[in-house]
Amino acid sequence: MKWNELAEQPCSIARSVAVIGDRWTLMVLRDCFLGVRRFEAFQERLGISRTIVADRLRRLVGEGVLKRVPYQDNPTRFEYGLTEKGMELHPVVMAIVHWGDRHYAGRAGPPLLHRHKACGHDFHAVQTCSECGEMVDARSVETRPGPGAAE
Repeated sequence: MKWNELAEQPCSIARSVAVIGDRWTLMVLRDCFLGVRRFEAFQERLGISRTIVADRLRRLVGEGVLKRVPYQDNPTRFEYGLTEKGMELHPVVMAIVHWGDRHYAGRAGPPLLHRHKACGHDFHAVQTCSECGEMVDARSVETRPGPGAAE
């Protein structure tokens, strides 16, 4: 399977990876969730070429994950903000953060802590069943064909 064919696959992971699956896109999303909004800030934080930053921002805007909002006229400059579709990636990003913190944080611990504003406690991402509220892990899940399954 070729990279440009992922979006056509009858698999939700493949279609998602076609949008967010490269390292720089994930890093742009990380920065968005950390409050970065401007092109120059993305480029400075990531230390990558303007071309790569522009490409990833353009793709995320085209996919409806980010929106461009003008903040300056003459010349027009834009800020990038997460759309509702983009905000729905928060659990995905938090799951990657949690996995990285568990396996790669080092002796000093994780580089960032995440605090729940409502209760004031630091937390780590957990997955729960939307129906019963119990925690879910790989061993407690089974799959079955859904309405979009290939025949």
